[in-house]
Amino acid sequence: MSEECTHDCSTCGKNCGDRKEKFDFSAKLNAASKVGKVIAVASGKGGVGKSFVTTMLAVAAAKRGLKVGILDADVTGPSIPKAFGLAGSTYKSDDGIEPTMTNTGIKVISLNMLVEDPSDPVVWRGPVIAGLVKQFWTDVHWGELDVMFVDMPPGTGDVPLTVFQSLPVDGVVVVSSPQELVEMIVSKSVKMTKMMGKPVVGLVENMSYLKCPDCGKEISVFGESKAEAIAKKFEIPEVVRLPVDPSFAASIDAGAAELIELPAFEEFAGKIV
Repeated sequence: MSEECTHDCSTCGKNCGDRKEKFDFSAKLNAASKVGKVIAVASGKGGVGKSFVTTMLAVAAAKRGLKVGILDADVTGPSIPKAFGLAGSTYKSDDGIEPTMTNTGIKVISLNMLVEDPSDPVVWRGPVIAGLVKQFWTDVHWGELDVMFVDMPPGTGDVPLTVFQSLPVDGVVVVSSPQELVEMIVSKSVKMTKMMGKPVVGLVENMSYLKCPDCGKEISVFGESKAEAIAKKFEIPEVVRLPVDPSFAASIDAGAAELIELPAFEEFAGKIV
């Protein structure tokens, strides 16, 4: 306890051991906005297709007639705009920063929409990046959304912590791949989520198999699936496996994510949203 302590926790922002009340880190949503459900998409490591899953969840929700938004919290590797073919910067109105809208009406905000050259690296320290993510919630004019998907950066660092503490996250979708190492990394992500008091509502095993174009046999390119075992271990209610399909990458590179058809995934998304 500091010698300057007044013993009035309501006037102090320090989280010391003698604190008598819980500090509220939650950020206030933009005054001209209303967001129904917030779903965070997380992964313990990079390269498992987390942004692809975020994109396809948003597309699936929009197909169901929902008003959808994507908050791109992966500030150092923002790939959401590319998936939808969004180019150019956003602008500020009387209500706040205006997100860019995709062809099917999905609202997107990303750092790439706020910089002159999207290829410039983001050389910022963690707290600065976390502050920007919070501003995406407080300063962006989202309007009225049924669901917002938050594309998280990989790992369990500053930004995931900020999202869990500052945004009213209703559920988390964890993305993995079949490699042996991933089970341990998924465990870290799931445990952090539960430590923050958020439910894991779904598990997506990306790149789970390759379907032979001739005989239709599923080939386990990266090892046998561990999705069901992981879901059972951590009591994750919904699971879906996605194949390795070069057409997905081609569509994303062309900015045509909204044209990708994934019936099984759309069924999964319907249960999540």
